[in-house]
Amino acid sequence: MSNSMFDHKLSGPSLAFQPLYLQVADYIKQLIVERRWVPGEALPSEFRLAEEFNVSQGTVRKALNLLTDDKIVTRRQGVGTFVSEHTAQDALFRFFPLQADGKGADLPKAELLSVELCPAPQDVIDALQLNKKDKVTKLVRRRILDNEFCMSETIYLPQSFFPDIHQSSDIPHTLYHYYQTKFNQTVHKTQDSIKAVLADETDAKLLAIKAGEPLLLVSRITESIEGKRIEYRLSRCRSDHYHYQIELD
Repeated sequence: MSNSMFDHKLSGPSLAFQPLYLQVADYIKQLIVERRWVPGEALPSEFRLAEEFNVSQGTVRKALNLLTDDKIVTRRQGVGTFVSEHTAQDALFRFFPLQADGKGADLPKAELLSVELCPAPQDVIDALQLNKKDKVTKLVRRRILDNEFCMSETIYLPQSFFPDIHQSSDIPHTLYHYYQTKFNQTVHKTQDSIKAVLADETDAKLLAIKAGEPLLLVSRITESIEGKRIEYRLSRCRSDHYHYQIELD
């Protein structure tokens, strides 16, 4: 079209051997990464996108269904398709699986204990695929459910993706929404590794428990929709009357 909304490149060399709907999905995703549409904003209609990309509506629909399955966009029946955003409720049901025994999901509060810019330890370099000279912001905080400390967290963020976050005075409880709106880093995937450990003296002070009590150590690597590793998180979770719940679909 002479007045196209965007300079689409569906036949570019990196996409030429993909099925057409995958080309459309990849390009829409790239436009979202480039903030052609911001979180919560509606995409054009299927008809309009099909016209822009010179493909059928069925191809666009298949591409949008794929992006919906990947939670990059959200489709609302009779309303339209929107760029997914990480609200507090979304963070609760997708990214905070610790629950008190016998109770439903509840969004915890977070107490920020310290923030500092520092050299990356070797395990963080490995987890985030950094160079040895790269710096990270280290956040230490603890989570609170029902007025009880249930988890301590040590979070590492690459300075290249989160410049000056260590100087922020208003880091909120819901970090993933903050990453998205403040730094244009949208969390897409998390990979958790869980291991049983015993509480040490630091754990005892942070969580108001006794040293030697059982904890769950959760190591999390977080990726953005661009496939970049943007966060490494170590969570030490009480297991006396809490459990780690994961739902797969």
